[in-house]
Amino acid sequence: MTTKFDALLAHRARTAATTISDLMLAAPDRAQTYSARLGEMLFDFSKTQIDAEALDLLIKLTEGAGVADRREAMFSGAKINETEGRAVLHTALRNLSGSVMFEGQDVMPEVRAIHARCEAFARDVREGRFTGQGGRITDVVNIGIGGSDLGPAMACLALSPYADGPRCHFVSNVDGAHITDTLKHLNPETTLVIVASKTFTTIETMTNANTAKAWMAEKVANPAAQFAAVSTAGDKTAAYGIDSERVFGFEDWVGGRYSMWGPIGLSLMIAIGPEDFAEFLRGGADMDKHFREAPFAENLPVLLALVGIWHNQICGHATRAVLPYDQRLGRLPAYLQQLEMESNGKRVSMDGVDLPYESGPVVWGEPGTNGQHAFYQLIHQGTRVVPCEFIVAREGHEPALAHQHLLLVANCLAQSEALMRGRSLDEARAIMAKKGLTGAELERQARHRVFPGNRPSTTLAIPKLTPFTLGQIIALYEHRVFVEGVILGINSYDQWGVELGKELALALQPILEGRESAAGKDSSTRQLVAYLRG
Repeated sequence: MTTKFDALLAHRARTAATTISDLMLAAPDRAQTYSARLGEMLFDFSKTQIDAEALDLLIKLTEGAGVADRREAMFSGAKINETEGRAVLHTALRNLSGSVMFEGQDVMPEVRAIHARCEAFARDVREGRFTGQGGRITDVVNIGIGGSDLGPAMACLALSPYADGPRCHFVSNVDGAHITDTLKHLNPETTLVIVASKTFTTIETMTNANTAKAWMAEKVANPAAQFAAVSTAGDKTAAYGIDSERVFGFEDWVGGRYSMWGPIGLSLMIAIGPEDFAEFLRGGADMDKHFREAPFAENLPVLLALVGIWHNQICGHATRAVLPYDQRLGRLPAYLQQLEMESNGKRVSMDGVDLPYESGPVVWGEPGTNGQHAFYQLIHQGTRVVPCEFIVAREGHEPALAHQHLLLVANCLAQSEALMRGRSLDEARAIMAKKGLTGAELERQARHRVFPGNRPSTTLAIPKLTPFTLGQIIALYEHRVFVEGVILGINSYDQWGVELGKELALALQPILEGRESAAGKDSSTRQLVAYLRG
């Protein structure tokens, strides 16, 4: 069967023996050629096996897939989420000027109005006009799951140097340990709870919300007065006792994993303040403009996507590691797991036909340098090739510890260089000979110290992790997912794979409670039910 990737696969077969080091030696200016910039942001993909012909074929693939037309359809409000009949307009949430049309109407007045309401509430909380029963709000607990949690939780950690408001905490897991451990050190009389659920029916979120409300009721006469909601279900939030002034909705053209630019980002706005939140939006809008205007050969989201396609669909590497050399980006890999794997973890094309090739990769990672003492062993010497995506800032937030930041950066650059270069058997033999080893023992020890090298990586370098640059980074990865999805011919904006487990969990709950029989279940499930019921 022929596929859209055949020309690239043939090129890969012809050039597989050419190493990254070979490409570097053949072209002293390779780094300049295989990189792109947006302002002070630099994306370097020169440490891959992509050569001039591969890049040309990848760009032609992008053109043939209709990425440019699909991109404009997205920005113009077309319903590109075809299985749900929805537009994909999260970019409107960070649009700082102009209009955005959807079904003949400009959505921006409503976007600006809800943003203004969030800003006013955030200022009231930060400046002490909105208080709890015990006075000024000291802590905010955001209760959500998926996109209602991962985005703001990641961003609050990333931008902690800018956090000068109440402390923010995040609860997502229905495991009672999560909310117990979060609430036990807080004062209910000075805590604000934000319940983030568009429908106000998400079972994990509402279970945790009820637990938080009961916890608060032990000390607070009217706990609902210290609740806010990010939801469109006004009837349900009203029944819960939350005043409509503290309910912030968003449209169905904003998907959950793309939603922290709007009211889902309320906790982040309270933490860092509306001004820095606006800078976050400005960074996202800056990437949007670049994505729409830059030629494909200079377009960061397009190039990042093409590297992903090259490594996954062409080279057959099933995973990618996201490795931020910034402790405050510690939640970024988890955020990108949802963004990429929920978006592009599909098995059929837009028309419902089984894909004749692999879809999205497994995304994982941890911050450096911790990862170096955990899983880098496999990356360097394991039998599987894991493309690595490094992220590093030129400047840290701790000037008194500049020497530590220098060491951090040195480690980041060393890892990408080591992955590319490796260490030959002859080099390993020389090292062992200097240690005084000879004969068979020298040979044995040397073989343990060989690094295959030729392992691909990219590096995204930024001047400093600020609200603006974080906005750029998140929008960059959002658009990367979009481009990869268009090339793969899938819908990146639904998530039907989430539904089946939810349905089965609802059916299992009464069985575990003993109200229904497990007779209709398979033998494994029956055994596990019997064990877990005790």
